[in-house]
Amino acid sequence: MLVDHHCHLDFPKLAEQRADVIARARDAGVGILVTISTRIAQRDALIEIAESDPNIFCTLGTHPHNADEELHIGADEIVRLSDHPKIIGLGEAGLDYYYDNAPRDAQREGFLNHIDAARQTGLPLVIHARDADDDTAEILESEMAKGAFKFVLHCFTAGPELAKRALAIGGYISFSGVVTFKSAPEIQKIAANIPADRYLVETDAPFLAPVPMRGKTNEPAFVKYTAECVAGLRGTDLDRVAAETTENFFKLYDRASGARI
Repeated sequence: MLVDHHCHLDFPKLAEQRADVIARARDAGVGILVTISTRIAQRDALIEIAESDPNIFCTLGTHPHNADEELHIGADEIVRLSDHPKIIGLGEAGLDYYYDNAPRDAQREGFLNHIDAARQTGLPLVIHARDADDDTAEILESEMAKGAFKFVLHCFTAGPELAKRALAIGGYISFSGVVTFKSAPEIQKIAANIPADRYLVETDAPFLAPVPMRGKTNEPAFVKYTAECVAGLRGTDLDRVAAETTENFFKLYDRASGARI
């Protein structure tokens, strides 16, 4: 079984034909989907999607692009709102210095709120980090020293130093379709050498479709292409990558353990 632990089933390009998207994922061997929150205000809609299928789950959080919109929602409120069996993680939250759609101080404050909530709940934090390697690593290290929390760097496009520092404090790294691109040799090297118990695969659908689907609207069924690429990089086969990433998913997202097949 494959798991797509990061997709956006509420995004218009997927929402319009959601039933077909989910059916194609099942046909491709994808057993579990996690639809990711970008605004806490969308909580009810995400829960509705998750409740439509026993093997769909969701997260709760505010994307750094929207950090300044939801700073009034502090850590304690995130904790309260995450108390639902279908919410299995927090985020995505973090830092994005590429677009800088929200002020950096707002991004940082939001990131810290989500870390605090992850620590309180035990739920894993899905982290968005783009062009912010040093600040992301420094925040994770300083916050981990205050008390442990679980996290995954999703859609990993950062450098080896952030990967090294994240792994050193217990983090996971998730590879999207970017790892299949010829322009990503550094990410491919990280995927090839990451410990077997610390990696996942995802689509980040509807974005970043992997080769050979690049240029198309991404969807959960395409996670198999990313997994196949990672298998080739690691000198193994798809079945092993599927088994390892599924096991890692359940270790990270333990609230989803009831969906284990």
